[in-house]
Amino acid sequence: MRLLGYAEVFRPEESSVSHTLYKNLIGGHMVASHTGKTFLNINPANSDDVIGEFQASGAKDIDDAVAAAAEAYKTWRLVPAPKRAEILYRCGELLAERKESYAREMTREMGKVLSETRGDVQEAIDTAYYMAGEGRRLFGQTTPSELKSKFAMSVRMPVGVVGMIAPWNFPMAIPSWKLFPALVCGNTCVIKPAEDTPLSTYNLVECLTEAGLPPGVVNIVTGFGPDAGAPLVAHPGVRAISFTGSSEVGRIVGQTAAANFKPCSLEMGGKNAMIVLEDANLDLAIEGALWGAFGTTGQRCTATSRIILHKKIAAEFTKKLVARVDALKVGDGLDEHTQMGPQVNQQQIETSIRYCEIAQKEGAKLLTGGSVLEDGSYDKGHFFAPTVFGGVKPKMRIAQEEVFGPVVSLIEVESFEEALEAANGIQYGLSTALYSKDVNKAFQAMRDLEAGITYINAPTIGAEVHLPFGGVKQTGNGHREGGTGALDFYTTWKAVYVDYSDTLQRAQIDNAD
Repeated sequence: MRLLGYAEVFRPEESSVSHTLYKNLIGGHMVASHTGKTFLNINPANSDDVIGEFQASGAKDIDDAVAAAAEAYKTWRLVPAPKRAEILYRCGELLAERKESYAREMTREMGKVLSETRGDVQEAIDTAYYMAGEGRRLFGQTTPSELKSKFAMSVRMPVGVVGMIAPWNFPMAIPSWKLFPALVCGNTCVIKPAEDTPLSTYNLVECLTEAGLPPGVVNIVTGFGPDAGAPLVAHPGVRAISFTGSSEVGRIVGQTAAANFKPCSLEMGGKNAMIVLEDANLDLAIEGALWGAFGTTGQRCTATSRIILHKKIAAEFTKKLVARVDALKVGDGLDEHTQMGPQVNQQQIETSIRYCEIAQKEGAKLLTGGSVLEDGSYDKGHFFAPTVFGGVKPKMRIAQEEVFGPVVSLIEVESFEEALEAANGIQYGLSTALYSKDVNKAFQAMRDLEAGITYINAPTIGAEVHLPFGGVKQTGNGHREGGTGALDFYTTWKAVYVDYSDTLQRAQIDNAD
C-alpha cells in the first residue's frame, strides 16, 4: 500500500467564511460528505471562536469508510505485530512533540483547563507506548495434547473492521484507548468522534499517519449520532463496536449490535461515591473532593458526584469544602489561572439547571452555586457555578441519576456499613473511593464496593492506562478498556492443532482407554 504523505492527507481547506473546513478521512483521502452538510465546532468558553467546520455525514459515508477499512484489512492484518507496534511508538513520539499545541486546541474544543488537556494528550502518549509494547506480547498458549505426536496451541486473531464511537470529554485519550489496541492487534477502524470535539481525533490520526500508518487502516467520519453513529453500529461489514457515552444511548447500541451477533464494548454512565470516614485525613479528602467533583467541570463518567460523610466529621468537612468551592476560579481554560472551565454546550448547562431544580424540590439544601454564570467574561460561554448540595438522601434523584456537570451531593451516614449500602444503592458501578486510615475497612471496601474501580485515599478519577477501565451494572457490559483487557476485546481466540503422527487420531475416542 502506498503511504500518503501528511500534507496530502491532512490538508484542511479554508472555507468561504474564513475558518478551516475539515473533510472525512476515508481510504487515506480527505473527502466531503455525500450529504453536502456541515456543522461548526465552537469554543464553549467563547462563541466567537470557531475551531473549524466539519462534515455532517450520513449512511453513505459510513458505507465508504467501512469499504475502505475492509480493503485495508486484507494487508494490514498480515503486517507483523511488532511492525504495527513500531508505528504506535512513533505516533507516541510525535504526540509528545506536539503535546502543547494539541492541548491548546483541545481546550478550545471542549473547555477543560490546560493542565487537564495536557493530561489528556499525555494519556494518549502513554497508551501509544504501552500498546507498542504489546506488539511483542500478543501471547497465546501452548498446551500438551491428549494424543501422541500432536501439538496444541491457541493464538490471538484480529476481529476485522471495528466501529468506534468516542465521547467529547476525553477527545484524544479515549480514541487512543480504542484505536491503539485495535491497531496493534491487526484490526482496521472506522471512528466517529463526538460532534463537539472532532479536531482532537484528527490530531491523533494525523500522528498515526505521519508515523507510517497505511491509508484506510483508520478512517474518520464526523457527524451526529442518529445520522452517522447508528449506521456505523448497524453496518454488516463492521465486526465489532466500541462505544463510550451515556447509558441511554449505550442501551440502543448494545441492542442493535446484539441483533447482529456483533461483539460490543460499552463504557457508559457513573454516579460515583467517595466515602469519608471519621478517621480520614480531612484536608486530603477535601483536595480529593475538589478534584474529583470539579475536574473536567464534573463532566467525567468517573466524577465524584456523591460524597458520603460519617456524621462525626460531616459538619467540619462541609464547611471546609464549601469555602474551597466558593474560591474556585471559573473561566476560560486557556487561562493558566483558571481552575474550572465551561460546560461543553448549552444542553449540558440545561441538564445542570434541571437537576439543581429537582434537588431543591426533593428537599436537598443548596449550599453554594446552582446557577448559570452569564455576566462579564462569561457572556459568550457555557459556564455553570460549581455546586454543592447538603442534606441529600441516598434515594433522591440528585443522588441516583448522572448529572455530568459540576454538581456534587453530600450524604451523611452513621456507620461504615451504612456508607457501603448508600454507595452501592445505585444503578451504576464505575468508580468508588474510600478515605480512611483503617486498613481493615480499606480491604473491606475493595471487596464490597460494587464498582469496576476502587480508590483508597484518592478521589474517583485518575485511571492509568495499563490497568483495566470499566464498570459493572448499568455502567458497562463486562468488557474493559486499558491494559490487556482491551486486547481481549480486539482479538478472537483460535485453537490450532498440528498432528505429526502421520495417522488418523480422534480426540476423546482414541485416547479413551
